Amino acid sequence: MKEVTFKTTGTCAKVIHFTKNDDGTITGISFEGGCNGNLKAISKLCDGMKAEEISAKLKGNICGFKTTSCADQLAIAVMKD
Repeated sequence: MKEVTFKTTGTCAKVIHFTKNDDGTITGISFEGGCNGNLKAISKLCDGMKAEEISAKLKGNICGFKTTSCADQLAIAVMKD
């Protein structure tokens, strides 16, 4: 099990926290900053999913005119070692 703190770029949320478990599942996702309600929902929906599943669903999602989003940053974060 590994506690991860990921510093985001290009989003309103500044940091993502989560646990990467030995079986590859991601739990305990939380964001600092950003759209509180939306990010709580993303966290609940992704809780217990494998990193690969999260990445496949959320990678490339953008927010407004930005080239990334909080969901895209989560997809990037879970795939890091």
